[in-house]
Amino acid sequence: MSTSTILNIQPLGFPWPTIDPFLFCAWHHDAYPKANVQMGPAASLAGRQIGQDFSRKDGWSMYHGEVVPGFPAHPHRGFETVTLVRRGLIDHSDSLGASARFGEGDVQWLTAGRGITHAEMFPLLHTDRDNPVELFQIWLNLPMARKMVPPYFTMFWEPQVPRVDLQDAAGHDITLRLVAGALPGQPAQKPPSPPPHSWAAQHDTDVAIWTLRLEPHARYTLPPALGPSTRRMLYVFSGQGITIDGHAQNDKAAIEVNAHHAVSLMNGPETTEILLLQGRPINEPVFQYGPFVMNTRAEIQQAFADYQKDQFGGWPWRQSGPVHGVDPLRFARHPDGRVEHPETDAVV
Repeated sequence: MSTSTILNIQPLGFPWPTIDPFLFCAWHHDAYPKANVQMGPAASLAGRQIGQDFSRKDGWSMYHGEVVPGFPAHPHRGFETVTLVRRGLIDHSDSLGASARFGEGDVQWLTAGRGITHAEMFPLLHTDRDNPVELFQIWLNLPMARKMVPPYFTMFWEPQVPRVDLQDAAGHDITLRLVAGALPGQPAQKPPSPPPHSWAAQHDTDVAIWTLRLEPHARYTLPPALGPSTRRMLYVFSGQGITIDGHAQNDKAAIEVNAHHAVSLMNGPETTEILLLQGRPINEPVFQYGPFVMNTRAEIQQAFADYQKDQFGGWPWRQSGPVHGVDPLRFARHPDGRVEHPETDAVV
């Protein structure tokens, strides 16, 4: 197959380039050191712009956190956030009254809809060893007709996110994790249902969010997408030396491929990891200002006015960046009071 399958190649910066229906994609990978008693880094913060630290000094950032790294209370309207945590733990709190501690393969899918305020903090719990955190945050747009749906909080715990383990003809391992969108030929490995108002919940939008891990020298062919207008982006974020349909890709990159062709992947001598995002474009005007994504300037102005009025329902927490104690057990407390404990499968 010719390299005409590859439509566009862009370097990975911050944030990563995206294609409709996706708005934003960021990979946070922070080599946090040992923790102090406040669940922050036991290291000097000198030289950092606290409150706005994206420096990656010493391999990590505080982001908007002052004591604990992370993102204290901030609003969203008009889209969804999908947060896939590969290492470490995230503490979530929001204006619905929901809270959670999740990580180590868990996914949070949050429909902002007409408006939500939430905090995402990275508590460091280990005082005797380092506290690495790695996650993807992906913004998926909502169509005009669903911009103002009620906000919706949901968790996909690690065992609910299908893992597909394959081998090529030479016995090399390939692993896929399916956050959204089924893998053809794997009917038993069905991802959890997206939130009810999501673009991904419509049967014909062909949304997929997958991660792929190819061991050295592994070969795999990505099947074609199902939808006639689907777009597909491959983010090669780890490894070096993969060949994609005859094109040798030696640098980390965002690569848009023709979604309607099977795409051959031939890995080189290093383990390579890829994030795949695909979906049918929404094809509507996008007017974005900071945390709000609407269709017109007037709607953005209304979003600011609504947020200034009551913070999208108020902020029920005493702090702007709450953390949920030193107990490492994961949990989710839903707006209706239900509490999930994934380690025990208990719901109370």
